[in-house]
Amino acid sequence: MWNSILEILEEKVKNGVDVRVMYDDLGSMATLKSSYYKELEKKGIKCIVFNRLNPIAGVIMNNRDHRKILVIDGRVAFSGGINIADEYINEIVKHGHWKDNGIKISGDAVWNYTVMFLTMWNAFRKEDNDFTKFKYDFKDKPLNNGYVAPYSETPLDDEVTGEDIYLNIINQANHYVYIFTPYLIIDTDMINALTLAAKRGVDVRIVIPGIPDKKIVYTLSESYLEPLVKDGVKVYKYTPGFVHSKVFVSDDNVATVGTINMDYRSLYLHFECGAYLENVDVIKDIKNDLVETIEKSKAVSKKEATPHLLKGIWQALLRLVAPLM
Repeated sequence: MWNSILEILEEKVKNGVDVRVMYDDLGSMATLKSSYYKELEKKGIKCIVFNRLNPIAGVIMNNRDHRKILVIDGRVAFSGGINIADEYINEIVKHGHWKDNGIKISGDAVWNYTVMFLTMWNAFRKEDNDFTKFKYDFKDKPLNNGYVAPYSETPLDDEVTGEDIYLNIINQANHYVYIFTPYLIIDTDMINALTLAAKRGVDVRIVIPGIPDKKIVYTLSESYLEPLVKDGVKVYKYTPGFVHSKVFVSDDNVATVGTINMDYRSLYLHFECGAYLENVDVIKDIKNDLVETIEKSKAVSKKEATPHLLKGIWQALLRLVAPLM
């Protein structure tokens, strides 16, 4: 996947396009050599390795860049759960069929993604004194009464934006909330929001992987199924493979698509992003995708959600180190 993209980027550089690439060091450690950024620079592609691994740096190694952002000419932005790797397009099959979601945005909302990228870029390489030169002037406004609001999550402030958006969607739902998440390592606030919604009659459905990518993390996720299923939350395992999507949709009028997993690392430690959507046509497509995926998935029964003694003890021990996963 990356090689085909790289060919295009090299051609764009030759045509005078400003091409910039930023990738997380830890996330790419298994596939890229430490000097790979130098190869890109030689091709004319500006490159930054985010938070390069340093055993002396200590706790800041936990703060990874988990965002996926592509901005083109300030006119179009792409985001979502999809990393640039072959398994994400099912070119390589590791955990069954890989299910993911991405979103394409045009219009004034693209500016949010542009600022997210440039803010991070200039934290490492200060070269842009004026971000507005990258802003595209959309003179013809789309005829749409809704809202698209891309947002960022960062460990550098006191706002837990990603979790707040998730909780608000759940708490304000009247009819249904459907959720994609690869990891379900949630705190008391999230458990209460999900179960209280189900108790007041909201159809709460969560789709998790049927085939795990990390068995220990998957076992930890399963430890949260019992209280959810017992109180009426419907949990489904995507039997064809692995769900990597991070998507919420509710009541046909609200949705969010982004990079934020339902776990401690994404909600509190990583740099993340998402797009909040309200009263826009694409919400129907997001709902349909979830419904079609649920039809391919297996519902988790109360019996299956209740662990036997030894597994329960193992899960309890895993919860002690849950923030590390």
